[in-house]
Amino acid sequence: IRLDFVKPFAGTNIAEFTFKPEGSQTVVTWSMSGKNNLIARAFCLFVNMDKMLGGEFEKGLENLKSVTAAPGK
Repeated sequence: IRLDFVKPFAGTNIAEFTFKPEGSQTVVTWSMSGKNNLIARAFCLFVNMDKMLGGEFEKGLENLKSVTAAPGK
């Protein structure tokens, strides 16, 4: 999925979902990658990106789980 950011810095990243069967379940990994310019790299040195975006990833994975889980699971 292509993600275009406007704030705090303009940029384009790619989000990927990987699915790995594990027994009767599937392990889902959601990752994001992209290029950072000098200002964005400096920003990342001082800001914990996991703390800033991690909650959004967790909410997204929970939403995915709620729409794909078998009834009663």
